[in-house]
Amino acid sequence: MIAYKGFDKDLKCKGFQYEIGKTYEEPEAELCKCGFHACKYPLDVFMYYAPSSSRYCVVELEDVSESTDANETKCCAKKITILREITVNDMIQASVSYLKKHYNFNTTNTGSQSAATNTGDQSAATNTGYRSAATNTGDRSVATNTGYRSAATNTGFQSAASNTGNWSTATNTGNWSTATNTGSRSAATNTGYRSAATNTGDQSAATNTGSRSVASNTGFQSAATNTGDWGTAEVSCKESVAIVTGRQSKAAGNIGCWLVLTERVTNGCVLNMQAVKVDGNTI
Repeated sequence: MIAYKGFDKDLKCKGFQYEIGKTYEEPEAELCKCGFHACKYPLDVFMYYAPSSSRYCVVELEDVSESTDANETKCCAKKITILREITVNDMIQASVSYLKKHYNFNTTNTGSQSAATNTGDQSAATNTGYRSAATNTGDRSVATNTGYRSAATNTGFQSAASNTGNWSTATNTGNWSTATNTGSRSAATNTGYRSAATNTGDQSAATNTGSRSVASNTGFQSAATNTGDWGTAEVSCKESVAIVTGRQSKAAGNIGCWLVLTERVTNGCVLNMQAVKVDGNTI
């Protein structure tokens, strides 16, 4: 069985070190107790390994024990092979394929000025036309488009909103969510906990307000902002700005970037706030 598994940044799961291409075995497999765990539906992995701080792999499972719940995609196996590492975008596309294969709650169009909308759980709304909108509000949902001036929006848990067109917006408010786009002058925004908003286009903005979230972009003159505690804002291109306002948060940037950081006490009161430019020496 092909499935998807999450790991920490070191490719560890519950302290066990994995390697790409390796096979591992255990004598027993029982859900939530023993064996190697993974999910058949990619976005379900976000419940256990948030996109803000995790790595993901396609795995092959043998001697599998599955849940009796028809909507539960978590499973465990006595034998696992770590096939390859994939990106969050790969996870999103694999989720679209899974939903189309297993459920009827999906809407697709390819025309310009189109809209694909659904409200059911485990749904997918997809379009590739210009000036399009893909929207869903169900849990474990995916809204994706590739057209210019497009919007992909969802509000469900474990959801992903993705587009690659210019002047696009990908937005979600659910927990364990990711909003990502690669177009110029784009915005990826979410407010859920343990979420990631990512874009690589010029003059883009990636923003989230949930705790343990990451807002990251690599475009020129971009801004990455989060206001949740334990969050991270990262930028890489010159003259970009990374802003954090929550407790124990981090801002990172390459040389030429500006960082805005806030120091708070336990009760949330602001002790200090500074704006610094990364010069390669002092900062």
